[in-house]
Amino acid sequence: MVSVEQVKLNFGGFELFKGISFIVNPRDRIGLVGKNGAGKSTLLKMFAGQETPSEGKVIIPKDAVIGYLPQTMLTNDSKTVFNEALSAFDRLLKIEKKIEKLNVELASRTDYETEDYHNLIQTITDLTDHFNLLGGHSFHAEIEQTLIGLGFKRSDFERSTKEFSGGWRMRIELAKLLLQKPDVFLLDEPTNHLDIESIQWLEDFLKNYNGAIVLVSHDRAFLDNITTRTVEISLGRIYDYKANYSRYVELRLERKEQQLAAYKNQQKMIQDTEDFINRFRYQATKAVQVQSRIKQLEKVERIEIDEEDNSRLSLRFPPAPRSGKIVVEAKEIGKTYGELEVLKNIDLYIEHGEKIAFAGKNGEGKTTLARIILNELEHTGKMTLGHNVKIGYFAQNQADLMDGELTVLETVDKVAVGEIRTKIRDILGSFMFSGDTVEKKVKILSGGERTRLAMVRLMLEPVNFLVMDEPTNHLDMRSKEILKQALIDFTGTILLVSHDREFLNGLVDCVYEFKDKNIRQHLGGIYEFLEKLKIESLKELDRKTPSNKSSQKSASKTNNELSHEEKKEINRQIKKAEKQVEKLEARISELETKISKMDQQLSNPTGANDSLFTEYEKVKRNLEQTIYEWEISVEQQEEWENKKTW
Repeated sequence: MVSVEQVKLNFGGFELFKGISFIVNPRDRIGLVGKNGAGKSTLLKMFAGQETPSEGKVIIPKDAVIGYLPQTMLTNDSKTVFNEALSAFDRLLKIEKKIEKLNVELASRTDYETEDYHNLIQTITDLTDHFNLLGGHSFHAEIEQTLIGLGFKRSDFERSTKEFSGGWRMRIELAKLLLQKPDVFLLDEPTNHLDIESIQWLEDFLKNYNGAIVLVSHDRAFLDNITTRTVEISLGRIYDYKANYSRYVELRLERKEQQLAAYKNQQKMIQDTEDFINRFRYQATKAVQVQSRIKQLEKVERIEIDEEDNSRLSLRFPPAPRSGKIVVEAKEIGKTYGELEVLKNIDLYIEHGEKIAFAGKNGEGKTTLARIILNELEHTGKMTLGHNVKIGYFAQNQADLMDGELTVLETVDKVAVGEIRTKIRDILGSFMFSGDTVEKKVKILSGGERTRLAMVRLMLEPVNFLVMDEPTNHLDMRSKEILKQALIDFTGTILLVSHDREFLNGLVDCVYEFKDKNIRQHLGGIYEFLEKLKIESLKELDRKTPSNKSSQKSASKTNNELSHEEKKEINRQIKKAEKQVEKLEARISELETKISKMDQQLSNPTGANDSLFTEYEKVKRNLEQTIYEWEISVEQQEEWENKKTW
């Protein structure tokens, strides 16, 4: 489907690709892996037509539809969430509008026997067939399912996209791509802005997708669950493995061992042959054998060991100063943004040495509570830090807050104080910034390089309480493993906001679940957290009743405090929803009966005609829309009924 042929790419004097070639086949599930800066994102840009190779070519069939999601992109803020997603169906909407226009024209015509009239009917029929083939009857439902799958609520659909953060706007762009159903998906770190629930939904979607997928991700679990082929980019060359990431790691090690063994055997054979030649070169009785060995040696195809990029992050946090036993003590914490209540009556205790994770949907208050702990946000309730607590904070968008015009060295030098300034170059070297790379401007760094640079700030002074919000975004696999080990070895206290299951596994010993403005503690690791709730997907969290007594008490109190008028309004809304459901069910039954009768007419050659077929398609569209409205009404009815607890 997509062919890469002897592609080379030069940046100044640096050769990023050294004549790489491979093919993306239909239904391929390819994980592009390699260190930060190896060229993964650049290769995706070539597929998307945004980057041109210095030599060689990338061949894409003319009729192939490419869907590309970059790490960062500009978004349009002029539409609602639903209408922005609807723009994925521009082609379909144009066809629908054209069919409607031609049907209006057909209804006004009376020249039934003319060739022009029959040609018009044929055009409408062809367009209708094409419309149906593209999923014209179900695209509204598809939009809804996709937006909800990516974490949006129905109440978000009519909100302007400008009301959402950059991460949520990236989800809208991802939704548009998924709805377009391209032949080839190019996804560059799609999980960076998703919570665990949405990641698992996306996994399920991509597993069953009919097209090809080329994926750049540093989420090991995500790669393993989707990919069946791994293409490694290293030092300008590629290595292709027919396996997912974990199996690729094993095969790569086996390849290196086999290659090294073969190389050693060949070197021994070459040395033995050269020794024979040197020993008997001047003996006439051995002349024929010597010449034979010389020719044999000339024909040997020399085995080369694959070059390996051994540069790696060197990370070890400074020893943590001693703090008191209680690191954080929070009582009845609450936070609202305008009329939106995010957190309510939160109690939280963090003790020295604990390694905890905040988990839950985006928007449930994980980052908000972390920032309250840091005293960055106003709030209700009481938040107290323990004795001698020194916080080191890594913000989710910290890499984007740096001045792009400064160099790497200037960025660190600007915030370093005291004796540490004499060690800046050593610290940068341990974070893989050495030599001329320290003079690079921040604006040209890759996402991973920016994250590493932002992390340098945490090393400038010893701390005993690390608060890290999505620290693994943009880090390559090796760097993530090194960071994880450094955090395991850290002697202080850690609070992590992260969606990366493999990163959290074996690192944290307590998970706080954020839901419905409150939190609930789960002792154990991230997979134990999921197993305890007997789920494979965090979607099921929404269907479970909170078991803690405080939640039950709070719910009971709310119900008892409902006034007579409020109860009366709930009853009125329930009856209204019931009537709407009944009305739509009657309409569905009516349309299904109508379609059944038309099916019989269309099955009879004498009874079928083009106008009947057009009407048939119109009724089917009407049925799809009515079913869609019925589903919404049923959900609204259930929501009101759930509020009735007396």
